[in-house]
Amino acid sequence: MNQATLTQTIEADAISYIKLRSVNVPLKQAVSDAKVLTGKQKPLGEVALLVVEIETKQGVYGMGFSYTLRTGGPAQYAFAKEVAPLLIGEDPSDISRLWSKLTWAGASVGRGGLVAQSIAAFDTALWDLKARRANLPLSKLLGSHRNEVRCYNTSGGYLQASVGEIIDKAEASLARGIGGIKMKVGHPDHKEDIARVEAIRKHFGDSVPLMVDVNQQWDRTTAMRMGKALDDFGLQWIEEPLDAYDVAGHKMLSDALITPVGTGEMLVSAAEVNRYVENEAVDVLMHDAPRIGGITPFLKVAAQAEQRGMIMAPHFVMEIHLHLAAAYEHSTWVEHFEWLEPAFNERFEIRDGKMIVPQRPGLGLTLHEQTDHWTVASCEFR
Repeated sequence: MNQATLTQTIEADAISYIKLRSVNVPLKQAVSDAKVLTGKQKPLGEVALLVVEIETKQGVYGMGFSYTLRTGGPAQYAFAKEVAPLLIGEDPSDISRLWSKLTWAGASVGRGGLVAQSIAAFDTALWDLKARRANLPLSKLLGSHRNEVRCYNTSGGYLQASVGEIIDKAEASLARGIGGIKMKVGHPDHKEDIARVEAIRKHFGDSVPLMVDVNQQWDRTTAMRMGKALDDFGLQWIEEPLDAYDVAGHKMLSDALITPVGTGEMLVSAAEVNRYVENEAVDVLMHDAPRIGGITPFLKVAAQAEQRGMIMAPHFVMEIHLHLAAAYEHSTWVEHFEWLEPAFNERFEIRDGKMIVPQRPGLGLTLHEQTDHWTVASCEFR
């Protein structure tokens, strides 16, 4: 087939089939962070996925997903069900245009939050499809800087776990090849936080990268005092010390502390994340592709952060973020959670503190058959 024929064939393709699924993936054990201890939320026992599968007339396939924690799964699915028919007959290559089309379709309820998180599943599926059609891993399609990314584990460091349990889980993670450990802080008694961090640091020594996550539960005064106390432990970063929308407060802390400050996971649009980037208000940018609308807006934010040389450590969903981190020029981390592994057939290789980027086309993932048992709603469009 000559190039002219190939180009004509690709341009003639169109989306012919979409399948949506609302899937509740159970956790082996419910977990609690500082938001639970302060009474704002209940323990987390499952992850609600919105899974989107797309096929074209030529038989090219793509799969993407978004997620919610605790609430919002049925609402995400309901919105996705409303807008999915708008993609039938569209050229799957026009990803940016289709993102805008879906965003405007939901503009009366906003351009972030639920709308963005539902659109993210479609957007990711389209990127997966594009990379599969090119027979490239998504990281290579985007332009990779590395084939492996430093990784750290979070799932073993929640507040319901004792210091002994955190140590046991951390040792298992390190034995698996994971390169760092993040633990939750935010106890009502701040001395307990310091004692727990001190115990973990003493056990593992200075050679193991250690991070802490406050989940937005400190005010500015507490964050400054605790931040200065935590400066003694050589942490990689302090995550979400303040309310997610307190740009000025995060900048104040970032300027005052030795320890890097990070945030971004709770922001629900590219515009919200860019306020942190434009003001250089944090050292570590932690935005989340499914939460801000997918890979398309994630890359736009990353381009701005890249110009400023910021560290990037995307939140959760290593299944997507590993590829995006590999395509970022400067220092990156990816967050290891095993929570979503049961939903997929594949496992990521981890060695020497780094997660290896899969070389399979697209995201390199296929859905496990047990997702059928966890599916609470599904629909199809042609």
